[in-house]
Amino acid sequence: MGTTAAGLTEKGRQTRQRIIEATALRILDAGIDGTSLDDVRAATLTSKSQLFHYFPGGKAELVREVARWDGEQLLAAQEPHLSDLSTWESWGAWRRGLQEYYLGLGRWACPIGSLTAQMAAIDPETEQFLRQAWTAWRTRIADGVRRMQAGGHIDPAADPERVAASVLAAIQGGLLLSQPERASWPLEAALDAAWATLHASASTHVRSATA
Repeated sequence: MGTTAAGLTEKGRQTRQRIIEATALRILDAGIDGTSLDDVRAATLTSKSQLFHYFPGGKAELVREVARWDGEQLLAAQEPHLSDLSTWESWGAWRRGLQEYYLGLGRWACPIGSLTAQMAAIDPETEQFLRQAWTAWRTRIADGVRRMQAGGHIDPAADPERVAASVLAAIQGGLLLSQPERASWPLEAALDAAWATLHASASTHVRSATA
């Protein structure tokens, strides 16, 4: 087991968190294989003994902590809109905020998406953190679909979990195509397609209700 933040002094917690955040940025830039502990030491101005004090399990433990932190940050960056999603306006605000978040990263890559592509079926503990992050994200979106259904905006027959999964697939696919373009339009196009599906469900429901 690693040294948890709960058992550290405030200075120790700050140092540990600084290492996690610097490693997350390095992994997003260079990938897991392209990130060594020496890279982390150089980026954080820490010694080898410090790294292993905070992360006795070495690189594997540090990557797991990055996965946990990335998942938390991704959800936090989407608030307060992600916890609303009860009107078309709130969905639009969430979408704009999400695009701004990825633009702010400057890499057109999703931190947990990148980690999943690199770590799937390799490290069970890291995979568990990533699965929890994806499930939490999908559940929040699905809850938004349910709120839209309760408000009469989306067909009640639609499966919220499947709708949420399709939206996430659009986001990840759009980001993948945006990377070589170094531009946002592939992500925007993918989200347009996801939004068209949502609106088609709403339109079908409205036509049926008024027929």
